[in-house]
Amino acid sequence: MSAAADINRRMVEWRRDLHRHPEFGFEETRTAAFVARTLRELGVEVAEGIGGTGVVGTLKRGTSNRAIALRADMDALRITEKTGAEWASRTEGLMHACGHDGHTAMLLGAAQMLATEGGFDGTVRFLFQPAEEWGRGALAMLDDGLMERFPFDEVYGLHNMPGVPVGHVRTREGAVMSAEDIFEITLTGQGGHASQPHLLREVMVPACALVQDLQTIVARRLNPADTAVVSVTELLTDGTRNALPGTAHILGDVRSFSPRVSETVESEMRRIVAGRAAMLGLTAKVSYTREFVPLINDGDLTRAAADAVRAVSKDVAELGAPITASEDFARFQDHVPGSFIFIGAGEGSAPLHSPAYDFNDDSLMHGALVHSAIVRNRLAPKA
Repeated sequence: MSAAADINRRMVEWRRDLHRHPEFGFEETRTAAFVARTLRELGVEVAEGIGGTGVVGTLKRGTSNRAIALRADMDALRITEKTGAEWASRTEGLMHACGHDGHTAMLLGAAQMLATEGGFDGTVRFLFQPAEEWGRGALAMLDDGLMERFPFDEVYGLHNMPGVPVGHVRTREGAVMSAEDIFEITLTGQGGHASQPHLLREVMVPACALVQDLQTIVARRLNPADTAVVSVTELLTDGTRNALPGTAHILGDVRSFSPRVSETVESEMRRIVAGRAAMLGLTAKVSYTREFVPLINDGDLTRAAADAVRAVSKDVAELGAPITASEDFARFQDHVPGSFIFIGAGEGSAPLHSPAYDFNDDSLMHGALVHSAIVRNRLAPKA
């Protein structure tokens, strides 16, 4: 068996084992132990417990002081799997529905390639991050002294992309993925019998009106050239079939690509809510938090990475418009320049976060080669 075939076989085994045993954010104890054990077997220096369950591997070759980081996420989602695969999740209500099992296996495969073959001069940090889906894992690792304890000059991340053929790469300079803000609006009045609304300060009708009002923020308060999405995702009340509610909670999220737009949305939301509540004699509270920051690719690094991976890819093309999903890889880019790259998961892949999704094992080798090509390009030995 060739070295490449052996690495591919191992990556498939790793990926399917991880898929069988998904773990939620900051609970990835088995996954982290698996990663640490595998890295040590490959001769990579390992530090565990970074930011809770994060793992950092360090591989040095040559004499250069330059260092780059490659990042993979490890956490699963609270979704019940419906793939029917032999390696399906064995944990009820949890599954790898975003491909983090594949991302972890690909980075382990790249670690094996680089540890065995070398071809670079400097230091590679392998970052295995917890709790990406929460938007908290990168921050936890950074707050635990990641940059001080394991310094690096640049950072790169890969994510699989359903609908794009295996072996193909999509990337872009500048804005790639949006920020995500979370809001909860609480309206409080006086509930009571459904037959006597005139005696109450019920909140159902005002809450429904607010759901509509919030859509005017993007349509009427933002410049049409700015991108934003305001989505109400839940409306919860304390009413019942024959009782009008006295409390309503309106929950949702906001996507945008700049702090200015985020601040405008929050300001307008607070103004609209206060006005609606005052008009109807209700009290209102708005909780608004910023969970993810925008992911902005460094232009120079993105061009360099695209050039590096052409030799190991069937196609490297520009991602069209930015994506309004979010990624906490962006937190690393607050500290060093970085680039986030998408690799094809296959045209027949189910969507991400679907109970029918399963990472395409055919893309594992491509992902490992992309990681390795970036390292060898950015840490190329001097002639």
